[in-house]
Amino acid sequence: MTHNPILWTPTEERAQASRMADFLRFLAAKGHTFDDYQDLWRWSVTDLEGFWAAIWDFADIRATTPYDTVLAKRVMPGAVWFPGATLNFADQILRHAETHPDKPALIVHSETFPDTRMTYADLRDAVASVAGELRAMGVGQGDRVVAILPNTEVAMIAMLATVSIGAIWSLCAPDMGHVAITDRFKQIEPKVLIAQDGYTHAGKPIDRRDVLSQITDNLPTLRHTIWLPVAGDLPEGAIPWSAMLGHDHPLQVTPVPFEHPIWVVYSSGTTGNPKPIVHGHGGILLEGAKQALHQDLGPDTRFCWLTSSGWIMWNCQASALGQGATLAIFDAAPNHPDMMELWRFAAREKLTYLGAGAAFFDVCRKSGIRPVDELDLSSLVSIGATGSPLSADAYDWIYTAARPDAWLAPISGGTDLAGAFVGGNPMLPVRAGEMQCRFLGNAVRSYDDAGQDLIGAVGELVCTEPLPSMPLYFWGDDDGSRLHDSYFDTYPGIWRHGDWIEITEDGGAIIYGRSDATINRKGLRLGSSEIYRAVEGLPEILDSLVVDLEFLGRDSFMPLFVVTAPDVSLDDALKDRINQAIRTGVSARFLPNEIVEVSEIPRTLSGKKLEVPVKKLLLGGDPAHVVNRDSMANPGAFDFFVTYAADHAAKLDG
Repeated sequence: MTHNPILWTPTEERAQASRMADFLRFLAAKGHTFDDYQDLWRWSVTDLEGFWAAIWDFADIRATTPYDTVLAKRVMPGAVWFPGATLNFADQILRHAETHPDKPALIVHSETFPDTRMTYADLRDAVASVAGELRAMGVGQGDRVVAILPNTEVAMIAMLATVSIGAIWSLCAPDMGHVAITDRFKQIEPKVLIAQDGYTHAGKPIDRRDVLSQITDNLPTLRHTIWLPVAGDLPEGAIPWSAMLGHDHPLQVTPVPFEHPIWVVYSSGTTGNPKPIVHGHGGILLEGAKQALHQDLGPDTRFCWLTSSGWIMWNCQASALGQGATLAIFDAAPNHPDMMELWRFAAREKLTYLGAGAAFFDVCRKSGIRPVDELDLSSLVSIGATGSPLSADAYDWIYTAARPDAWLAPISGGTDLAGAFVGGNPMLPVRAGEMQCRFLGNAVRSYDDAGQDLIGAVGELVCTEPLPSMPLYFWGDDDGSRLHDSYFDTYPGIWRHGDWIEITEDGGAIIYGRSDATINRKGLRLGSSEIYRAVEGLPEILDSLVVDLEFLGRDSFMPLFVVTAPDVSLDDALKDRINQAIRTGVSARFLPNEIVEVSEIPRTLSGKKLEVPVKKLLLGGDPAHVVNRDSMANPGAFDFFVTYAADHAAKLDG
């Protein structure tokens, strides 16, 4: 048995001062003691009722009415959690204004606006004002409020105000294309839109007025638009964001059932519109409280995660506020004027926790910066990463060039459950290239094709028991078929996440990348169908196929294969039009690394594009095993990809 080298071990003082140690002492007082973390984990995924009740009590979840039982229905999909309980996510956060009104809640650094600081009392008053104005507009429980905002205090205030009245929140990043945003919001029929018409990024002003105009024209259910003007004047009929603030409304939080929808987030499938995933107030509260154990978040934490407002990590920021922490928001380009900018922010604000996508740390490494030589980062005791696998080289860079004494705790999970399956534990050592453990309550396994457990080998990441933060449903999926097909069609009754994972013999975990056709670019995931809509909307393109070759230890590479119309050749001008179509309709984040002309796209007998077999082939799979050609409508189409795969492998080896 081989072990990756240990890069960090907690001191006894650090381990015993952690939230995880607090939880262990809490359990011991109730008669639950454990030999080690693996023993604790096994209990947490076996006695689900006992574990989640303990999380509820430890986190002091404030409920208006108590729950009748913890888990009324233990099935997937369809688990029923904490029936009878009524509560509100915003109430759990804003209660800190009662006990620590003058404590900093938000620290905001933005390229677009002056830096902002808000106490918990300031945050409560702003939320109360906006909520009161939304109520006056007729927004009530179950109505949808959508927003196109960057990661600033405005988005956090608007989210908390929306959910405080029982309305349902949904957010998109302002750099997304108008087609991608419209495809998301149109499905949920919003009543109110809150939008910012421009922003500054890397020193350049970005005007989004035309894009917002196209979006609002395609949302017929809108009754009100609230505008934060940056690029120009207010559109006719729009309400300025400033008019939502400063009102002396009392904070009135509406208690809602545990599984009442809190927000709609989007994790795109490979076909059709983006999946509108609905999470519940209670599930998000409990997942955040549990995740705080694994991230060691508490009232003394000064927490920052470098995130777009379109990434689930934006939502997860709020969990830090739930612990009474100070949330530091970085709304700026991390590479402007250079790759030291975020590290300077961490030093200046004495952050204790800094998180980012794995790609950020890899770019820091490649740029040659050494924050340890230039900055006082003595406050920074924890570093997080997610979005894609963190390479062993990035582990080494963090411990040699950034913060040698920090606890490095990458996590891996997803938009789907608004949380993580595997990640850190401040009481365990950190091994190069590994995540420390499976999270408590998460019955994570590695399965082979036959549904057998694997240890020390790469398999499908599955979860064999329900979690409170799993989706309540997909919006508009009345019969539940889309939800079932997304997670439960491979192993009946068991969640298949779409990642390749290895569980080590010590209980650690290594994520290798996506096992399905989802596109993952620097942590932001997208369904291939959205790229197809943009590309195949061009008259010159008849068909297309895109795969993302993300895999641990390799640079991500995304080729796009296109079939052109008769008498049309794939020249540089057409490539430019393809890229522009993706940039405008989807996002510049999803531009392909290479555009390749093919005569036809390989398809199944039922007409589906063979994305996963092509992906497996290009990642080194045996052409004879990645696809059954008898199941193909056009088996000869696969020959081109076999040749392309060999050429691609030769380039990597060269």
